[in-house]
Amino acid sequence: MSSKVAKLISAYRQHLTVPWQPGLAAIQRVIFAVYDKTDELRLRANVEEFALATQQAGKQWLLLDVTNAFPEWMAAQEYRDAYFECPEDLAGYQNGELTEFVANLNDKLKTRISAEAGPDTVVALLGVGTLFGLARVSSVVEGIKEAVQGRMLVFFPGEHHPENHTYRLLDARDGWNYLAVPLLAKD
Repeated sequence: MSSKVAKLISAYRQHLTVPWQPGLAAIQRVIFAVYDKTDELRLRANVEEFALATQQAGKQWLLLDVTNAFPEWMAAQEYRDAYFECPEDLAGYQNGELTEFVANLNDKLKTRISAEAGPDTVVALLGVGTLFGLARVSSVVEGIKEAVQGRMLVFFPGEHHPENHTYRLLDARDGWNYLAVPLLAKD
């Protein structure tokens, strides 16, 4: 395990030692585990360590992996072959995201959260880097945060700038201001 990923797991364990306050706003229950995009495979190889830390803290764990969300959505589209020939024909592409895809993804995630997560559950969102160019992570988090009664942990390959609470996915896109709790691998 890389030392950065180990430090991120340690920061997460430490965060879990703080008792959960009831009645927090949804945004206050969102945690971004921020890591360097080059550590994606290391993080994925050790995601069970986060699950173990969660269970050791007496909480439940629900992992939602969105890595294949777009290919699965596209495969279900009736006109997918035409879309591959002319991607600009995909309906609903606005402001850097496919709105129909985002709505579908959020509906699926909320359904799973409602069925499988309770107030003592950490809902972990993995694979958000695969959404780049298709959906904004902020749109997904905003779309599902109210469904999460416990905590939402977003594995975020990118950067966090604490001076203005800005997050940048894959260090490539302009960041957005978001007040989620950042977890960082402290050096």
